[in-house]
Amino acid sequence: MAQAVSPNTNRRTKFTEDQLKILIYAFNQKPYPSYATKQRLALEINTEESRIQIWFQNRRARHRFQKRSEPEEHLESSQDEDHPEEKIQSRGDRRCRTSYTSSQLHTLIEAFMNNPYPGIDSRQQLAIEIGVPESRIQIWFQNRRSRFHVQRKREPDEALEQRQDQGKISEVRVQGIETTQNGTDLTSDSYSSGARTR
Repeated sequence: MAQAVSPNTNRRTKFTEDQLKILIYAFNQKPYPSYATKQRLALEINTEESRIQIWFQNRRARHRFQKRSEPEEHLESSQDEDHPEEKIQSRGDRRCRTSYTSSQLHTLIEAFMNNPYPGIDSRQQLAIEIGVPESRIQIWFQNRRSRFHVQRKREPDEALEQRQDQGKISEVRVQGIETTQNGTDLTSDSYSSGARTR
């Protein structure tokens, strides 16, 4: 049975053999290319930079999966060679962080509350509306979803901590009432004994 493809999903980019040769060569040189490198590759093979970024992400994931499935002796011998490739990019190589105005953020948050997983059409519409490239919108939604999941995981722990803290406070209050009723309230005793000595 054929699976229906949603009109909002991004169409899979099909690269020609020549394009793939260029991408694979670039990946073997540097699996974590800088923004400038991705832009240069996009121009070279005539596609969008965001498609290049996704191709590299997928390639790295596949590369890691293949390394896991290799026998252990091959893994150990290749570990020393593979480490230099996975160095984190220097700050100079990174894309500039996108700053959003309060009105842009308001529009994005509203869209996120309506649909945290927008399709390409929705993202493109938002990109036109707020004047930001669609690839930046896609990354904003990815970041927002991950932050949202982290917050949801923390909520039960925070609620438990609050209940425990409230339990301790009420326990202290009950102890305070009991000591006052027994006539052993330290503050009143020390005050009255101080008054007697004067």
